Amino acid sequence: MKKQITFLCVSSYFKGEAFITACKAAGNKVYLVTSLKLKDEAWPWDDIEDVFYMQEEDNGVWNMDHLINAVAFKMRNIHFDRFVALDDFDVEKVAALREQFRIPGMGGTTSRYFRDKLAMRVKAKMEGVPVPDFSALFNDEEIEEYLSKVAPPWMIKPRSEASAAGIKKITSVEEFWHHVNELGDERHKYLVEKFAPGQVFHVDALTFNSKVVFSRVSGYVDAPFDVAHGGGIFRSQTLDFKDVSNKALATLNKKVLKAFGMEYSASHTEFIRSHETGEYLFLETSSRVGGANLAEMVEFASGVNLWVEWAKLESAKVRNEEYVAPEDSKGHAGIVVSLSRFEHPDTSQFQDGELVWRMNKPWHIGLIVKAENTGKVTELLGSYATKIGKEYHASAPAPDSAI
Repeated sequence: MKKQITFLCVSSYFKGEAFITACKAAGNKVYLVTSLKLKDEAWPWDDIEDVFYMQEEDNGVWNMDHLINAVAFKMRNIHFDRFVALDDFDVEKVAALREQFRIPGMGGTTSRYFRDKLAMRVKAKMEGVPVPDFSALFNDEEIEEYLSKVAPPWMIKPRSEASAAGIKKITSVEEFWHHVNELGDERHKYLVEKFAPGQVFHVDALTFNSKVVFSRVSGYVDAPFDVAHGGGIFRSQTLDFKDVSNKALATLNKKVLKAFGMEYSASHTEFIRSHETGEYLFLETSSRVGGANLAEMVEFASGVNLWVEWAKLESAKVRNEEYVAPEDSKGHAGIVVSLSRFEHPDTSQFQDGELVWRMNKPWHIGLIVKAENTGKVTELLGSYATKIGKEYHASAPAPDSAI
């Protein structure tokens, strides 16, 4: 009989239901820590032993001392084998819990490479991974030197936000210092980097025993920053296996994960191919399943559910068993998502045989298509985006933060 493992899953957002269910299906116990405001979400309650709620403070975050003390109290009667962060914003929380209670997994230093954009760039540069020219915002003299050597435009980015939240595009030295001065005592939480126009890609992968055992390379039709700040329509699709970017980025992704000390987890890593030089530049990575329903897109393309497989490899690691990723079905898929001017948009006009998924989220419209070749996917995403733009699309200002 296999050893029963006790997982404590931490999630300040409603996600990871498939991970929880797969953990339970593997014969394990699962406990959940989440925000009190998420208590009425459709968590897989039958698969959860118990749930512990955290009250968010005025700034929208949890009090870490309260979290550590609460977990310490629960550990008097529950033996937790593993702590798992289900969302980007929980990676540092869970790293702190592992450090405090000496639970195996990423500690503070390694987790920084999968959460802190400055730590990512410094480490990537040290390991010979190409990155946009960047600088921390610690020292005025070093910043002035950077501004004199690197021509605008620049991007000022929060070190620990997710997606395009909080990013500002800067076009002059005067504008740069105005914005940095506005940041005040918070400026050390940001970095500046060269804005490099190009196509943005993402690699969604699974790693076990420090080896990438599954990955799929996809490309955004429009850069996430442009979509978020320009009120556009989000689209992504898997790359043709013969595309030159496919092999190049799969290889570069392996180099990044090895350099950052990834041992076992799901990951979502983004790169950009510079329009000017054609060079592939590393942007950011994370030790979790990609958001924005990209996991669903990858599953329809490959047959691999990243949440489920992540749960399986976590269980295998604790039991000291081998993990073998499922075979990739080698199909192709694409996703289109937009804010909608309707609370519950009627998508019945979309009836193509390739349509395999419809988003069910108020004030949003989203569709995934699946086909044997990328050409058909590209065609459908284009026609869907045109229809959505004319009949459904709404836009809202990009948030200054993801909270």
